[in-house]
Amino acid sequence: MNDISSGKLRGITKLADANGRFKMMAIDQRGSMVQALADVLNTGKANVQYEDVAALKTLITGVLSPNATAVLTDPIYGHPYSITEIPRDVALLLAYEESGYVSEGVSENERLSNPIKNWSIAKAQRAGADAIKLLAYYHPDASPATLKHQQAFVRHVGDECEKHDLPFLLELVSYALKGTAKSVGFAKQKPDLVIRSVAEFTDASYKVDILKLEFPADLKYTADYQESSFYAGDSAYEIAQVKDICQQLDETSTLPWVILSAGVDIEEFIENVHLATEAGASGFLCGRAIWKDAVQYYPDTDAVSRFLENEATTNFRHANEAAENALPWFNHRHFGGVENIQIAKQSANWYQAY
Repeated sequence: MNDISSGKLRGITKLADANGRFKMMAIDQRGSMVQALADVLNTGKANVQYEDVAALKTLITGVLSPNATAVLTDPIYGHPYSITEIPRDVALLLAYEESGYVSEGVSENERLSNPIKNWSIAKAQRAGADAIKLLAYYHPDASPATLKHQQAFVRHVGDECEKHDLPFLLELVSYALKGTAKSVGFAKQKPDLVIRSVAEFTDASYKVDILKLEFPADLKYTADYQESSFYAGDSAYEIAQVKDICQQLDETSTLPWVILSAGVDIEEFIENVHLATEAGASGFLCGRAIWKDAVQYYPDTDAVSRFLENEATTNFRHANEAAENALPWFNHRHFGGVENIQIAKQSANWYQAY
């Protein structure tokens, strides 16, 4: 059982539904969204216009956000145009990290995360954020310099979120130091990488409130899904092993956790949600698995809207249904139930700090 500030408690409560389950939508993609539009418009990334990215994000947010308990967007393309599209009872998460990663100045294939230029937690709070999301690329076997940078970056955000009383959602994304992440070889490594990363960042010094995690295995390489459309043609494990991996992840995480989609198709994501929530996840924060196929219709905004109102809304409904089995965040052992949540005591003149 752990104390929590009143501001963080209020923010986390807003992110979830009335039963404490997270059914959140991500529309904070930047680099990947620009690339997707470049492919559809048959042009280079440099020729994709700001207005096109903003318009597509606004359409997606407007149609789909009523299905969500919270919406994660970015302060560059998303928030300026989409903030009025988010219903009053849907919480707002704002991203903190720059899109992509820096690979210069570090060992081969390693990745550094950095903040959005001229962006801060204080600005996010003034912009109406109910919580902050940080994506950090992490490989536990990276060089000491890379690990130090990533760990310090996460600690900085944790300190700032604590200062401003905003919940801190940390998204951890693994990667391959050798070869490619899209391989059966990496699928075999992934459980260890995800679980070891969780073990690092659940340390109290990082001040994380909720973990946003990759599914700790890869169903594309799971023998039991050989008849599924997403199966990649080779196997790293069987379903019993995958369930055990999910259980190990839950045992390692001393914080509530949710599943991200990592761009997989909706069929695979729904399976991920079922398996993760069965093991103890408290829901999902999903983007592309729900809405990515809408991009192919742009710039025909009517066609985009039709897809969002039909197929994408159905995708969202199925994801929400899968999350009904999720562990309410307040029932996670970190909190021990609503009746056991303790508000961190504050001095009589605490308000003078604001």
